[in-house]
Amino acid sequence: MHLPALTQARAPLTREIDVVNEHGERETISIPAERALTVYVDKQELVTLMTLGAYPELLVLGYLRNQRLVRSAGQIESITVDWEVGAAAVKTRSGIERLKERTARRVITTGCGQGSVFGGLMDEVDAIQLPEAVLTQAQLYGIVNAIRLQESTYKSAGSVHGCALFRGEEMLIFVEDVGRHNAIDTIAGWMWLQDEAPAPGAERPSPAAGMQGGDKVFYTTGRLTSEMVIKSAQMGVPVVVSRSGITQMGHEVAQRLGLCAIGRATNRHFLCYSGAQRLRLQPELAGAKLRAAA
Repeated sequence: MHLPALTQARAPLTREIDVVNEHGERETISIPAERALTVYVDKQELVTLMTLGAYPELLVLGYLRNQRLVRSAGQIESITVDWEVGAAAVKTRSGIERLKERTARRVITTGCGQGSVFGGLMDEVDAIQLPEAVLTQAQLYGIVNAIRLQESTYKSAGSVHGCALFRGEEMLIFVEDVGRHNAIDTIAGWMWLQDEAPAPGAERPSPAAGMQGGDKVFYTTGRLTSEMVIKSAQMGVPVVVSRSGITQMGHEVAQRLGLCAIGRATNRHFLCYSGAQRLRLQPELAGAKLRAAA
């Protein structure tokens, strides 16, 4: 498979501004950058994404993947990002069939900065078959701790969401953006460019598939909406973990897919909303349960 040629147009993630605090004192702080990136596919304008600008080429690639507009990274010849004009030019190898028709219907999602999904939100969901996978409670605690220790723009400037992909307790990639939907799209783009050796005895996946999600866990600091659950499932990731909670539709979709959705994951606390059969509980690791005062 020929992988797309990508520029490396990383932009500054923060900028400094002067503020006045509660004591009337002036100080200089860092805030996250936010910039518009207009995506053109074969010279046709597709969408404008508001983004931090950390990995714009991966964001665009993952966006096309999660919007189901392309089926493999090999369909893309190149992605060129130019921050001077705020544009990403995508060149495909043979065009995208029925592009105008497939992008005519847009659903505005609950993503920060308002994400959007082309076509019906539930299109093709029933065709997704998630692989068998088990996450232990010990591994879950390891994931939560790894996020706690991760250096981040959020710690220095706030106002961003972070997402990560894990294999067990090993963090494979950590991405921050102004919206969690951008961060998960960036991870989806990154997965497409990776290649893994198959597990012993397993068939080697098609090179067009990139990194497989069956033994992975997706983590987000944001809430688990239907969009986040669907995108995780499209990436083949059967377990998602959030520091926040879950929406009704996110819960319904997770149950429909048999996806393990875990929320309110901080320190030793968590709630498993769906797919509990994928979670190997070890309650002794949670410590003593605090009793309410009599």
